[in-house]
Amino acid sequence: MSAPALSPAARLRGLKPGWIHDPKVWRTEVLAGLVVALALIPEAISFSIIAGVDPQIGLFAACTMAVTISIVGGRRAMISAATGAVALVIAPLNREHGLGYLVACVILAGVFQVTLGALGIAKLMRFVPRSVMVGFVNALAILIFMAQVPEMTDVPWPVYPLIAAGLVLMVLFPKVTKAVPAPLVSIIILTVVTIAAGIAVPTVGDKGELPSALPVPGLPDVPFTLDTLTTIAPYALAMALVGLMESLMTAKLVDDITDTRSNKTRESIGQGIANIVTGFFGGMGGCAMIGQTMINVKVSGARTRLSTFLAGSFLMVLCIVFGPVVSDIPMAALVAVMVMVSFATFDWHSIAPKTLKRMPAGEITVMVITVAVVVATSNLAIGVVVGSITAMVIFAKRVAHLANVTSVTDPDGSQVVYAVTGELFFASSNDLVTQFNYATDPDKVVIDLSGTHIWDASSVAALDAIETKYAQRRKQVEIIGLNQPSAHLHEKLSGELTAGH
Repeated sequence: MSAPALSPAARLRGLKPGWIHDPKVWRTEVLAGLVVALALIPEAISFSIIAGVDPQIGLFAACTMAVTISIVGGRRAMISAATGAVALVIAPLNREHGLGYLVACVILAGVFQVTLGALGIAKLMRFVPRSVMVGFVNALAILIFMAQVPEMTDVPWPVYPLIAAGLVLMVLFPKVTKAVPAPLVSIIILTVVTIAAGIAVPTVGDKGELPSALPVPGLPDVPFTLDTLTTIAPYALAMALVGLMESLMTAKLVDDITDTRSNKTRESIGQGIANIVTGFFGGMGGCAMIGQTMINVKVSGARTRLSTFLAGSFLMVLCIVFGPVVSDIPMAALVAVMVMVSFATFDWHSIAPKTLKRMPAGEITVMVITVAVVVATSNLAIGVVVGSITAMVIFAKRVAHLANVTSVTDPDGSQVVYAVTGELFFASSNDLVTQFNYATDPDKVVIDLSGTHIWDASSVAALDAIETKYAQRRKQVEIIGLNQPSAHLHEKLSGELTAGH
């Protein structure tokens, strides 16, 4: 007997995620989106100033990036908006050529990101070692804290007790209830106190004018010529790479926090689509925002796309509808939130004496270098690249020492057998040639490679050099024990790597 046919409404319900019917999830996601929207306002304005554009440009970008990535992105609950890293890349272009070229650059960067995502650039994340990831997280926490320092210097003295009160509220309120995010409670209470008591402290409104209308889509105001393309292309490529690096690293971090997997390829393409949409709406572009993502995921407990969508939506509503109220929020309240985020983000276990005592020196070195480069350049992408290269160099050096050669001569002196163990690649094979006794060995030499693997052309060239040195002394060499991949590589390249072939 066949199962009864489902009605269209029932089929639609079956396609919905389970949280759709859970009021607790809705409450968490809605409140998380509101907290993130409030935290986005001063950040977006600050990054607009870095890029040299009107604050409204950064706020528009924050809105369109968040809304778009919530639909097309590959990592649920991650926040994308205007960022400092992107602002630093495109600021010279805006300064030299104007806003039209900046907007065109954002669109082209989005096209680059879609292309790179489709080509599988996300797979490169597997080459980022854990020590770099830990350094990335710790550097991020330091940068978040450092970004708050200007808001705590040369300010009226009431700012300091307000920040302290905000921190105390965020520590104690979760012990009372977790139904409402502590950062939201802190922001509301501090705002009410400062307005009611008439405390004169810097506010969100002091950062810049909030937009009063929705952004309107349109084409960038530039000549559509080859000269324009060659002008914006280098900046667009740099923006695309920096944006993808930060977004993919943030996605990996959220994966670890939530113990879930994300689609990095979809995220890469999604970031490109979000930048294209943002560009057509006149925004400055962006990528994943790590600080706001930590507020959303780690502090507020959000886990779905809804919080990301609402963060962008609430941002525009807050600016356009509640602009006067939002302008009165004291910066001290938002600084307290970001300071709390920085402390929560830092991996304190990684610098505990007990951990450092057990950790290999190379791992500690990679972590420290990653942190140092990020803090020195204020660019997370550069730090990750330098840290990953350092880790690879240390790994290659460590593995190179594992290649070992031992020899056994037959009792009758007719042949000698060399057993090679370890991994043969460019770093280890360079010393391989020096570990054979060419002059004193018997006429028959056997090289047993059953305990190793040939990884590259350098190793094949080293074996060719060994055979040549023995041949010059009229001695026969036999190579045995190659596994199938090594034998295939050796057969393919042997005799083809020296001049004259």
